[in-house]
Amino acid sequence: MDAQTVTATLAKPIARELLDSAMGRFSYLGADGEPRVIPIGFWTKGEQIAFATVVGSAKVAAISENPRVALVVDRFGMPPRSLLVRGSATVEIVDGVPAEYLAGAPKLMPAEAVEGWRAGVQALYSQMAVITITPDHVVLHDFETTLPKAVADLVAQHGDPR
Repeated sequence: MDAQTVTATLAKPIARELLDSAMGRFSYLGADGEPRVIPIGFWTKGEQIAFATVVGSAKVAAISENPRVALVVDRFGMPPRSLLVRGSATVEIVDGVPAEYLAGAPKLMPAEAVEGWRAGVQALYSQMAVITITPDHVVLHDFETTLPKAVADLVAQHGDPR
């Protein structure tokens, strides 16, 4: 997929809404070659998507060996919406806890828990690994203006049942 299409897709209001949500599911190949999918809280850096984790985690080692990854951010309900991202990931070890990691807490927990959580995280981590995904393939399915290709093909063949 060309860079202009990636940029245009990520700029769509529904894509931005999804990227402002709380959680995504991150996929990578483990060191044993088996696929892994894990829930993550994340933040965006322009067109890149980032999250922080334990420096010694299995995903840090695996991504260092094979940087190809995927991420899905979706919303349940009608119409369903999903942003499918594929790309390459890099790992950067940073001192302390990234401000963006701390800033994401209110999206994930009750307001009264945020301050205690932040204090605990800052006391626990002297360093974190920031994993940054640079997308090279992005697909948005909003089921209003875009459909998965197989569904669009079926609608074209049989007509829209609505």
